[in-house]
Amino acid sequence: MGTGSREENASKQRNEPSIVVLKDNNALVIHALDDAASRLGLHIGQPLANARAMCPDLRVFDADVVADAKTLSDIADWCDRFTPLVALDSPHGLFLDITGCAHLFGGEAALLQTLVRALARQGFAVSAAIAGTSVCARTLTRQATGIIVADGGEAEAISSFPVSALGAGEAITTGLRRAGLKTIGDVASRNASEITARFGARFSTLLAHALGQGDAPINPRKPLPDYIVEKRFAEPIATDTMIAMTLSRLADTLIASMEKQGKGARRLEAAFFRTDGVVRAIMVETGRPVTRSAVIDRLFRERLDALADPLDPGFGFDMVRLSASRTEIVVQEQRDLDAHVHDNDELAALIDRIAARIGGKRVVVHLPQDTHIPESAVLAAPAQHHLTAAMQAEWPARVESEPPLRPLRLFDKPEPIKVPFATVPDGPPHQFTWRRALHAVVRVEGPERIAMEWWRQDGKQLTRDYFRIEDAEGLRFWIFRDGLYEGEVFDADGSPASPGWYVHGLFA
Repeated sequence: MGTGSREENASKQRNEPSIVVLKDNNALVIHALDDAASRLGLHIGQPLANARAMCPDLRVFDADVVADAKTLSDIADWCDRFTPLVALDSPHGLFLDITGCAHLFGGEAALLQTLVRALARQGFAVSAAIAGTSVCARTLTRQATGIIVADGGEAEAISSFPVSALGAGEAITTGLRRAGLKTIGDVASRNASEITARFGARFSTLLAHALGQGDAPINPRKPLPDYIVEKRFAEPIATDTMIAMTLSRLADTLIASMEKQGKGARRLEAAFFRTDGVVRAIMVETGRPVTRSAVIDRLFRERLDALADPLDPGFGFDMVRLSASRTEIVVQEQRDLDAHVHDNDELAALIDRIAARIGGKRVVVHLPQDTHIPESAVLAAPAQHHLTAAMQAEWPARVESEPPLRPLRLFDKPEPIKVPFATVPDGPPHQFTWRRALHAVVRVEGPERIAMEWWRQDGKQLTRDYFRIEDAEGLRFWIFRDGLYEGEVFDADGSPASPGWYVHGLFA
């Protein structure tokens, strides 16, 4: 008896209409609904109070907008297997531009059937349609599923649909019904200027696109790669050996395609499509155009080995795709007689391998900047993109047998020190306290006076005096006084204040 009761309750819950509500303008409205609720005449955007009046037994759930957006994005990633041009139609839909792709799946009908069945197996209720314009396809999905409209047949296909299928908003839909225009065909039969004058140009454009009269371009989530190669499997693969072998073969095909146009890859992405709908994408970048498949194999091997979240095949990958999203023309150079060229190639390859393991932003080179401000004199830039500039950079020459004028490395932020007094108003300190340790000054070199760039100081034109300091323990510091004693620094009340002292770096 207990088991039967649970089964009856579960069956009853499945048959009860369910809706998801979202707060809009201080009122709860329907954000999503199931087929049972739709058959009762409920629709998206309807106030919850009205829905309860029509159906007191409604099952109501609160919307989770963030989770819904993440799920929709995951579905969009999975749909990349059909076309690289996938756009979000938030909050519930996707646009897929399948121009030139349908024949790869046996035609439009076979593609549509494959997509709907695969998503249904993943637990999603899908309404899909194919039409010549994106607006017409979206209108079709609001009333039926599985419809394929030939070019030129958009107006006839949607003429019998209610005006709410256009998704123009509650106010316009109500206005059309009050005017006696209950179907899209009724609205289309009226003069366009009359519709524009009554409901606005935006609605007129929406109606024209739904009828197949022009179309607004979709905005794909990802830019179309320059080159794409992929491999589909009748039986999913799951072993590291098969994955590596597949990537190697795809790399050979990709390099051959680029070689015909004299190009090399700078940014590569490998996408792995699991049978349960999960998609994992891995990207690598290179400092110079890659023209050999062995280099691609090595970079992806380094990347896969270094993943903090290892590649999980689950029940297997049924498709692997390799794409080059950024390519450049390969410039032919004389390389046989120039030893420096080979050294540069080896250095670039090493940087690419390290970047594949720890990330390109963590491998940097330092470039000199034309400024006398110490913290701005060096710019840290990604090594992959600035290697040539770093090798050609000209740094200030150092005088032989002389100590360096500045530390090799500065603190990220100058650290304050306590100076009880200076030998003279503009002179160095006699002693100072840094990090709770007292340092007695025995040798001093300086000052080196630096005036700050006035356009970056928010009106505070401060002057720094830098000193090279050595204490009794032999430690050498680079310290500065921020401001002068002649009234360049002021307190909040406007009275003169003592300038501050800071340590900016340490000498070896």
